[in-house]
Amino acid sequence: MSPRPSRRAPLWRALVALAVVAASLFFALTTPARLGLDLRGGTQIVLETRDSPTSRADAAATDRALEVLRQRVDALGVAEPSLARSGERRIVVELPGVQDPRKAVDVIGRTAQLTFHPVLGTAPDGDRPRAAADGAGARTLPDPDAPGHALRLGPAALTGKDVKDARAVLDAQTGSGWTVALSFRGGGDKSWARVTGEAACAAPGDASRRVAIVLDDRVVSAPAMQRSVPCRTGIQGGSAQITGGFDDAEARDLAALVKGGALPVPVEVVEQRTVGPTLGAEAIRASAGAAVIGLVCTALFVIAVYRLLGVLATVALALYGLISYAALVALEATLTLPGLAGFVLAVGMAVDANVLVFERTREEYERSRLAPARRTGPQDLRDPLRKGFGKAWSAVVDSNVTTLLAAGLLFFFATGPVKGFGVTLSVGVAASMVSALVITRVLADWALRRDCVRRRPRLAGVASAGRMRAFLARRGPRLMRHRRTWLGVSAVLLALAVAGIGVRGLQLGVEFTGGRLVEYGTSRPVDVDKARAAVGDAGFPRAVVQKSGNGDVVVRTGAMDDGDRQRIKSALETHGGTVTVERDERIGPSLGSELRDKALIALGVAVAAQLVYLSVRFRWTFATAAVAAMVQDVLLVVGLFAWLGRPADSVFLAALLTVVGYSVNDTVVVFDRIRETRRPGRAGGAGAGEGRMPLASAVDSAILHTVPRTVNTGMGVLFVLAALAVLGGDSLADFSVALLAGVLFGIASTVLTAAPLAVILEGRHPAAAPPASPAPRKDPRDSGAVV
Repeated sequence: MSPRPSRRAPLWRALVALAVVAASLFFALTTPARLGLDLRGGTQIVLETRDSPTSRADAAATDRALEVLRQRVDALGVAEPSLARSGERRIVVELPGVQDPRKAVDVIGRTAQLTFHPVLGTAPDGDRPRAAADGAGARTLPDPDAPGHALRLGPAALTGKDVKDARAVLDAQTGSGWTVALSFRGGGDKSWARVTGEAACAAPGDASRRVAIVLDDRVVSAPAMQRSVPCRTGIQGGSAQITGGFDDAEARDLAALVKGGALPVPVEVVEQRTVGPTLGAEAIRASAGAAVIGLVCTALFVIAVYRLLGVLATVALALYGLISYAALVALEATLTLPGLAGFVLAVGMAVDANVLVFERTREEYERSRLAPARRTGPQDLRDPLRKGFGKAWSAVVDSNVTTLLAAGLLFFFATGPVKGFGVTLSVGVAASMVSALVITRVLADWALRRDCVRRRPRLAGVASAGRMRAFLARRGPRLMRHRRTWLGVSAVLLALAVAGIGVRGLQLGVEFTGGRLVEYGTSRPVDVDKARAAVGDAGFPRAVVQKSGNGDVVVRTGAMDDGDRQRIKSALETHGGTVTVERDERIGPSLGSELRDKALIALGVAVAAQLVYLSVRFRWTFATAAVAAMVQDVLLVVGLFAWLGRPADSVFLAALLTVVGYSVNDTVVVFDRIRETRRPGRAGGAGAGEGRMPLASAVDSAILHTVPRTVNTGMGVLFVLAALAVLGGDSLADFSVALLAGVLFGIASTVLTAAPLAVILEGRHPAAAPPASPAPRKDPRDSGAVV
């Protein structure tokens, strides 16, 4: 009779579970989620600081530029803007609700060097550079009030640093319209009085009676001093006005630039993304619908297979979703479109730990049921459950750590939305372990303690071994007998994938090549051939024109400015009626090559990290086999996208790194069972005077015992991914297809590649035999009793 489990352990687990659920409810109900721009609509601009002749664009200069930009963005009146430094020289600006980024880029990206100059005279504009300087610091710039003429300017008398405040003001009394009112700080008021006093001494009509206000080598205003301004005394009071026939928006933008001050170093726009609010709302609805459908199907499947344990697992999965969401909002993580997909995917993967535990519980129940010990009543079902949790522990930890490695690499090497996917997946994996190992165990322990459940082990889901396992047990397949055949099949599939990459080529997205991608929404359907012809007529015959899943026209090309975008829009209106810009992405060529290099580095580091971890947990032969299967799965997914002609973008990279984690996850579960099967002292393993089970037989046995887990976990993930592929929109559809293929390839590669390769490598490089167990010693006082 097995000893009764301790009541103290369930108590502390119950307290931990209660505390986690209570804290999750608190954060979920009190903290709103932070949605990324791809979900709520808006514009993201990535600026990179550049070296100037006088300043180096280091981290300190970038921080100073960030503060200047923050003041400019605040002056624009954008609700809840976000500015953050990324790396040493990049600044990420997020502007929710801004659908036309041209004005925002013009305002926040300008150097904004504001200077005030005395006017020395005029000159013909002529064919000369826009700004010229002589040795004395004088410059010649076009006169805004007299086209064809230029102003010769003396050295700057004041700079933007002397300006204390700038406000857009409507001057209705004098009829000047919108002007920008300036006030000076420190010695700026004295400098202003001096330069205006000197100008007032010139004769009326003389150009020297004017003072030029220059912004970024452009004269924005050059007012002449009125007769009321006294000679040499100038304008007192430390205030001035910039006039120039501005409208409301122009005056406010100019005031924002002047008030924000000059950027310490120049900046360049290296990335720009704009997403319409409609597209973001559709993505949320599609992802939510896919999550509900996929999880309902997963819950029904788990309940059908595991009965009462399946019901408890479903409750734990619902609480897992709550815990994950609460953790994200508590960490103030930004939920992006790939992050939302990662959240849904993590929910599907969370069923894996439950399935591992339930399958081991069934095995332990069957083993105890066949034991010769006599029982006087119903078997205590908590003992198989406790052993099931204990024996599944190493597989759960190893499989989740491999996924965490991939998610961590996404966080460190990716940028933007894909980084959010890494955060979401990491939180999801951690929450799944809490859900499965604490909450599910508390619920299952409480349920299996009930007498009505103990008398019905089949209804509880503990007694059923499953038809699949029974069938395989009867047939007893010896898969490793044909290991070279399986490796041959894998080699053929790999050759097809490589051929696809070589023949069709991988269509890299604008993130990796640089260029611009614009998605146009039309009020009536447009045939893709007509759209392609319209884009060609607009001046882009080599642009890639495709239709998205929702019928929009997607145009991808190289360099394209805002005027080109408008020209394409006008051309499409001929066939599509009213045309709107739903998405706009622009990536600079330098950033594209950098992202491409980072993607390759991320994949390389992922392979190395998995190899190191698995070498620690297993022998190097098993680690090499697992990593080889994982690399094969990645190449198969890449080859599939090459044959299908689908773009490989940053979301595709997220899918690839997730495939890395999932592929190794599946292989680790099998390898963990192999290690357990061949452990010394185990029945069928190495005992006293016995050798270990042959590796090929151990591999066959491990595959046989893990097939139910593989199928049941795979079904849970496939339900969610299939729903995302059908309902998740264009970008999520590609993400889901990549993961669907990766999951299927990962399941197959465990049997066709990892296991056969491990058997072959172990045969060539066998491990040292474990030391023989000492013979049992007999106590002379006991007739044959072993001590």
